[in-house]
Amino acid sequence: MARPEPARSREQREQDALHRLERDTDAWVSTASADGTPALVPLWFVWDGETLLMATRRTNPTAVNLAPDGRAHRTLGHPRDVVMIEATAEVVEGTDLPTASGNAFAAKFSWDPRGRSAWVYLRFTPYAIRAWREFNEQSGRDLMADSHWPA
Repeated sequence: MARPEPARSREQREQDALHRLERDTDAWVSTASADGTPALVPLWFVWDGETLLMATRRTNPTAVNLAPDGRAHRTLGHPRDVVMIEATAEVVEGTDLPTASGNAFAAKFSWDPRGRSAWVYLRFTPYAIRAWREFNEQSGRDLMADSHWPA
């Protein structure tokens, strides 16, 4: 087994996490139904600097599970370079989505679900973000807490 790379500084981890949010296209989204049945699905996303915007069919368990309390977890990357995001979420109809948000999603993916009645948007507002690569980055992995990036 290869030795892990040296631990990144908190500032470098934040830069790397923001880079992934701006450039990655897919995230794993985890939710649970009212009876506790888990759902884990990959969805495309666009980051606007404050929220992640995703689209899915309104009947997808992910959209249905968000309705009760709006909490979900998202994960970017792979197990040895992960960004974990805890967020509150809301289901947004395409007709209620700000034009700039819909345009950003459509531009990134060359696909626009606005106006498709079977589809809704999911808008996630992070309140905690953690990032780490290996065990040597477990300490200090909290990048955002209580919806704020520490100064």
